[in-house]
Amino acid sequence: MGKTSNTSLDTVVTDFILLGLSHPPRLRILLFLLFFIIYILTQLGNLLILLTVWADPKLHTRPMYILLGVLSFLDMWLSSVIVPRLILDFTPTSKRIPFSGCVAQLYFFHFLGSTQCFLYTLMAYDRYLAICQPLRYPTLMNGRLCTILVAGAWVAGSVHGSIQATLTFRLPYCGPNQVDYFICDIPAVLRLACADTTVNELVTFVDIGVVAASCFMLILLSYANIVHAILQIHTADGRRRAFSTCGSHLTVVTVYYVPCIFIYLRAGSKSPLDGAVAVFYTVVTPLLNPLVYTLRNQEVKSALKRLASGRGAGSENK
Repeated sequence: MGKTSNTSLDTVVTDFILLGLSHPPRLRILLFLLFFIIYILTQLGNLLILLTVWADPKLHTRPMYILLGVLSFLDMWLSSVIVPRLILDFTPTSKRIPFSGCVAQLYFFHFLGSTQCFLYTLMAYDRYLAICQPLRYPTLMNGRLCTILVAGAWVAGSVHGSIQATLTFRLPYCGPNQVDYFICDIPAVLRLACADTTVNELVTFVDIGVVAASCFMLILLSYANIVHAILQIHTADGRRRAFSTCGSHLTVVTVYYVPCIFIYLRAGSKSPLDGAVAVFYTVVTPLLNPLVYTLRNQEVKSALKRLASGRGAGSENK
């Protein structure tokens, strides 16, 4: 589980070298273009969702779309923390990252990632109230409460990121300094520590793995109740609309949580699959969010059409 090292502490690591994703050299240009395009599409797609929710009065006062807008904002920043650095791995530039840069990347990755984790749970709770408690929904989930819950998710995410960054970098690092990963993340960095890492691995297991698994189970519980309520709807159109709204969220949640739990519940693992699995929830999920919510959500598609045509939300009623 933990490890110790007899390496002299006289040598202090001042930077790290990110080895990146393993790939055949002949595919370097192709991978560079692939991840560059993914990053651009991620930013544009999420920005479009964010602007649509903000500009359309029908959307930006409803908790479901407030949460969707916050999710798009998170995806833009999470992608910016990860993907540009990943893209550099496919160029001749140096793969070194300063010690302080590694600390910052780990903090923001876990701050934004855990905030997103909590936000997915809030979105499931919102859908549960809307479908299972429709008459009480306006009082149980209003704009003010939604804002408080989102603020709580941000605060909890910041605390989580601070704890993980502090515990990881309080350890001495005296060499080697090659991080066998494409970002500064806890399991890969801890393998370079010149001290016992048992406590860190235990905290990683509990604070990340168990929390993520608990949030995932809460989401599944919410959707179990939602499915039961949907099956009670008598009209086929009503069932279709309810399933469509929830299916978008459940699709993205699965792509995000399953790889996350796979990696952090196996904190001591050195599997070469970890890097490829991590790409799903760090790179692919932020790209999928705007696509899934746009293609499967009729209200968002209608708002996008109104925005594209320059019509206000209220013009439909004229």
